Amino acid sequence: MRIVTTAAAMQRLALRWRRAGTRVGFVPTMGYLHGGHLSLVHRARRLVGKRGIVVASIYVNPTQFAPTEDLSAYPRDLERDKALCRKAGVDVLFLPSDAEMYPGRDTGGYSTYVVEERLSQGMEGGSRPTHFRGVTTVVAKLFNLVLPDVAVFGAKDWQQAAVIRRMTRDLNFPLRVVVAPTRREKDGLAMSSRNKYLSAEERAQATILFRALKLAKEVVAASRTPNYADVLKKELAALIATQPAARLDYVEFFDPETLQPAIAVTRGTHLALAVFIGRTRLIDNAELK
Repeated sequence: MRIVTTAAAMQRLALRWRRAGTRVGFVPTMGYLHGGHLSLVHRARRLVGKRGIVVASIYVNPTQFAPTEDLSAYPRDLERDKALCRKAGVDVLFLPSDAEMYPGRDTGGYSTYVVEERLSQGMEGGSRPTHFRGVTTVVAKLFNLVLPDVAVFGAKDWQQAAVIRRMTRDLNFPLRVVVAPTRREKDGLAMSSRNKYLSAEERAQATILFRALKLAKEVVAASRTPNYADVLKKELAALIATQPAARLDYVEFFDPETLQPAIAVTRGTHLALAVFIGRTRLIDNAELK
């Protein structure tokens, strides 16, 4: 596995691969890798084949964190991540620094950002107003540096994936965005780097997110007529409130393509929620098949 740390070196490699006609699969991450990340690496390998190149990046992007969020405390273990990437079959690991990705940002010398103005407005965009500007900017920069044929993202961050797909389409990036299924622990909790923050008691209570998704699916499956979203939201909020450490941030029913809120909830409607478990904010989502 080759390790690249500068933007210039990464782009030189990518241009060489493009000239040679080598297919490139890309998995951007913020590190502290888990089984969900590794499943994306394996998916990228299947998509580009044995003769292709799989690139993973590890970069904790400061521009997608608000000043009150956990940038400095975000879990990091680079040596462990390197070993996991090597074992998973990553060919090139890109490890840029802040100075490489945002040259001069601390002194006012960086001033260009990418903004998606529709899909990013609700849910995560409502709770974290500066978040998606940071996500779209860093992903656009990574796409320009890695020049992938295909990029793989996880479905746990459904809105993020939708925003990136829209950006890719609107800005004519010549690549395919693939969204892979959410990987879960045995008790249903979605795999997340932030799960590390949870105490043993909080970890047990964190399964309430999955239980809320399950309840919504059961209600929709049992109904012959659409359910009103506001009524179902109250049911889910009451369920989440049964856990002492849980505090609901939002629950939203929406169209999975347009992300427009749904008034009537039927099969095919998508559900997303964000819940604080203690001080740790977790997200999850599901299609209500």
